[in-house]
Amino acid sequence: MFAAYFDQFNVIKSVIFTNSSMMMMLAVIISLLLLEGNKLIPNRWQFLIEFIYINIHSVVQDNLGKVGQKFFPFVLCLFIFIAMLNILGLFPYIFVPTAQIVITLGISMSIIIAVTLLGLLTFKLNFFSILMPGGVPLVLAPFLVVIETASFLIKAISLGVRLAANISAGHLLFAILSGFAFNMLSSGMIISSLAPMLIMVFITLLEIMVAVIQAYVFCLLTTIYLGDTIALH
Repeated sequence: MFAAYFDQFNVIKSVIFTNSSMMMMLAVIISLLLLEGNKLIPNRWQFLIEFIYINIHSVVQDNLGKVGQKFFPFVLCLFIFIAMLNILGLFPYIFVPTAQIVITLGISMSIIIAVTLLGLLTFKLNFFSILMPGGVPLVLAPFLVVIETASFLIKAISLGVRLAANISAGHLLFAILSGFAFNMLSSGMIISSLAPMLIMVFITLLEIMVAVIQAYVFCLLTTIYLGDTIALH
């Protein structure tokens, strides 16, 4: 199991279109097809889209203010993209890119690099003042700079690992319960196999909520990190 899990770190040459890129492209296409709503009186689906729009807008407004509204399209697209990938992963025989730590780390590290570059463009070298809290004794300055630098770099790791770990945990639980139910059915224990099947139904509903919540948490943390490009703390 561990060998198969860490196979995702292998570098495979001459591969242009992978299953990860295919699923991400599929998520973008489905999002463009389903998230179109232009009716004056919204139906239930358009109401859901507007609900997502309002909530993500409030997240950006509360954390970044009026100046940070330029990041709203990015945060909204990021939420829809990750949520769609998470939900698609609940279907049988569907590859889940957000369960692969390589993909999630790639997204999170790209965000942290973008935050750093935007901060340098906005504040120039003053951006590095986030690594040195104000009002601390000069003697402790070298230690605090090292700690704050490590904390800033760990943001990229924690952001990606959190998403991959939560999505992977749900799919591992699915695999264990489905294998348990299949073995019971193969042994002729039809009535007893109803218990894991019912549990899987409830877990499916729970995983749908987890898929949306993890996308929301990812975007919320991204919005907080983007705050460093607007005002230095």
